[in-house]
Amino acid sequence: MTRTHVAAAVAVVLALLFAGVATVATAGGRGGEGEARTPAADSADAGFARDMSDHHQQAVEMSFIVRDRTADEEVRRLAYDIANTQANQRGMMMGWLDLWGLPKVAMDQEPMAWMGMPSHGSSHGSSHGSSHGSADGSAQGSQALMPGMATRAELDRLRAASGKDAEVLYLQLMIDHHKGGVHMARGCVEKCTTPVERRLAQGMVDAQESEVRLMTDMLATRGAKPRG
Repeated sequence: MTRTHVAAAVAVVLALLFAGVATVATAGGRGGEGEARTPAADSADAGFARDMSDHHQQAVEMSFIVRDRTADEEVRRLAYDIANTQANQRGMMMGWLDLWGLPKVAMDQEPMAWMGMPSHGSSHGSSHGSSHGSADGSAQGSQALMPGMATRAELDRLRAASGKDAEVLYLQLMIDHHKGGVHMARGCVEKCTTPVERRLAQGMVDAQESEVRLMTDMLATRGAKPRG
């Protein structure tokens, strides 16, 4: 296991621990919103929690990779912020699934089926992650079908790049990743029934759209632009 993978794993474990208390307080049946009906395994609430957890995990991974590949403080600071934010959000969503007594992996459901999307590979999808579950039970294989995900080849390119080349590739990949995440989060805002989860999803939309604008500006200062 590389230093990047170890760092990413540690970040996720810490996020899960940190999010546990917040999860119980916000979605655990303590009056008001907490008294809402427990979501079903095939609900939008559960589907979003599972799929966005997988989506976030790759953002954490990419962010730790680029921090090893550049000394640029602006990019390193952005990568740290993204990794920290998304690891914590991932911990909250995995915690909700635990609290609801629902599986973190739904092998009988296609990724994003809760949005009414047909099963297909996206332009940025691949066999990345294969069919194996991750150490914390997430479905790595589902990453292949979700919009914005980097391919295995693209992650390998990021690991091999350095300096400005790594910065540009990371920013381009993360813009794609954020756009896919915004699409999914909007789906939860429309379809999820748990108020606190809808608020989290809307917060993701607002924050990631802002970061897309920031990363586009950062690319421009490096003589580059988003891929599409």
